[in-house]
Amino acid sequence: MNAPTEGSAPLLRLDALSRHFGGLKVLQDVTLDIARGGIFGLIGPNGAGKTTVFNLITGLLAPTAGRIEFEGQPLTGRAPYRITRLGLARTFQNIRLFKEMTLLENVMVGLHAHLGYRAHDLILGTQRFRRAERSARERAGELLSWVRLDHKLSDRADNLSYGDQRKLELARALATEPKLLLLDEPVAGMNSGEKDELMADVRRISARGYTIFMIEHDMRFVMGLCERIAVLNFGRIIAEGSASNPIIMTT
Repeated sequence: MNAPTEGSAPLLRLDALSRHFGGLKVLQDVTLDIARGGIFGLIGPNGAGKTTVFNLITGLLAPTAGRIEFEGQPLTGRAPYRITRLGLARTFQNIRLFKEMTLLENVMVGLHAHLGYRAHDLILGTQRFRRAERSARERAGELLSWVRLDHKLSDRADNLSYGDQRKLELARALATEPKLLLLDEPVAGMNSGEKDELMADVRRISARGYTIFMIEHDMRFVMGLCERIAVLNFGRIIAEGSASNPIIMTT
């Protein structure tokens, strides 16, 4: 993984970001820079606004005020699928899988934007279609191997344990070929063994050059992975700093 160079522009920038629901100010003037490379954590109590940050980044919500930039491009007003095509992918607190499909098919869904064939290729079964499908199957199998599920690629998703369903969702997010991977409470509901396995998987994914931005309550998981951490409370960033040193208090 290449470390970001000193003074380089951030991959993701949140600038004075706010989101209000009527009179409820869920986020207020949130400013964060996510550098290329490494793992950044956002922590805070329930109701602090953490998932709202992710929903704003991925286009599920529009900000009341402020700007979001990804590689210098504004994200505000873009449809979620267009944001995905720019190179952002996410997982959710509540697992969202196609449970009657196989693991391989679930991951192949994430690859659809990169298949490179048109509708007539699918209808006619052209060589381009067959080549793209073969390539997609190979890539999906590779991604499943990253999370150690390739031995189950023909199993239905609803036959997986809870922890393995979490790992499958991670593999599907990686299938979109993201430049930034957003993980929303990735170990929620897992037992300690499953958490240890996912920590190792995330560490290996980061080592492959992916930038990761995560929300998580499990401080052992956060401190074991994140180089930098920000603390969100009542919709405001109250601290930010290195995970290996005392958190640097802000205003």
